[in-house]
Amino acid sequence: MKVVFALISMFFFVSCSSQGKKELLGKTDFQKKMNTKFKDASTSPLTKKGLKKFKGLDFFPVDTKYEVKAKLIKTPDALTFNFPTTTNRIAVYKKYGEIHFTIDGTELKLNVYKNELPTIGYENHLFLPFLDKTNGSTSYGGGRFIDVLTTDELSDGSIEIDFNKAYNPYCAYSDRYSCPITPVENSLNIEIKAGVMAYRK
Repeated sequence: MKVVFALISMFFFVSCSSQGKKELLGKTDFQKKMNTKFKDASTSPLTKKGLKKFKGLDFFPVDTKYEVKAKLIKTPDALTFNFPTTTNRIAVYKKYGEIHFTIDGTELKLNVYKNELPTIGYENHLFLPFLDKTNGSTSYGGGRFIDVLTTDELSDGSIEIDFNKAYNPYCAYSDRYSCPITPVENSLNIEIKAGVMAYRK
């Protein structure tokens, strides 16, 4: 009888413990990583009020058609320039190249940039900002970004871009940040229903 009671007690304890743990929000590793970052006060761009109410970011449904293999045309002779930001901060960038790809039969092009003064650990990072037809409705009005690495380049001169990993600049969550302003030339004349959606404050 004592053994049965002990087993019941152990089951009850495990059950209660598992209910107390919140499952990591998100359907992909990218989504889970984003939500983990946003709910952690030490890494979150949210305001104190936003952090208190945070229950997870909104994402478009994952769609493989937004995983594209783009042709990368490098621009090694491009000049450095001061990338405009939402504040007086000066960000020095250089056009790294152009990516050409197709979605739903539409041929598209985006410029990709490289920070000329990268912080330690970000030497291989490229900057890919874009605007699309969802801006201001289902996505952030100022456009979104995608992280790309020089090491993502393939031997055939292509590079894989996953719009399902598109995210908002920190300015979408708080005005205490200085963010690069997405160039008009990086506007796509289609809807990119992928990645992080507009933040509902």
